[in-house]
Amino acid sequence: MGHMWSAYVTSPDTAPDLQNLPTFDPLYGFENGRKEREMVATQEEMDKAKVPLNQRDYCAHLLIDLMKCKRDNYPWFNECHHQKHVYDQCEYEDYIMRMKEYERERRLFGEIKTKEEIGRASCRERV
Repeated sequence: MGHMWSAYVTSPDTAPDLQNLPTFDPLYGFENGRKEREMVATQEEMDKAKVPLNQRDYCAHLLIDLMKCKRDNYPWFNECHHQKHVYDQCEYEDYIMRMKEYERERRLFGEIKTKEEIGRASCRERV
């Protein structure tokens, strides 16, 4: 609800579009650069393990391990609690990373809007 309210009611001009990729340079604001995220599991590995399409993210390699553990230890899934914990932690960190990226986009849109308003105000003062 929070994103929907800000995106359509309170500040639609500064809310990032969730359906598209980030619009700003990923290295903008990072003097030393940033580590690029890489997929550990390959497409072939995910196909072979039958990982669902909606779970093919940066944590897919851990999901493959969890699925293998569950298959090997059926019906005693409690043997896989370590793999589940590691996978859940990876998913949580991925969520945090995406929320930070969303917030970065929102703030950069806000900076652009502020600079445009300052530019318009200075033009009015000259006239």
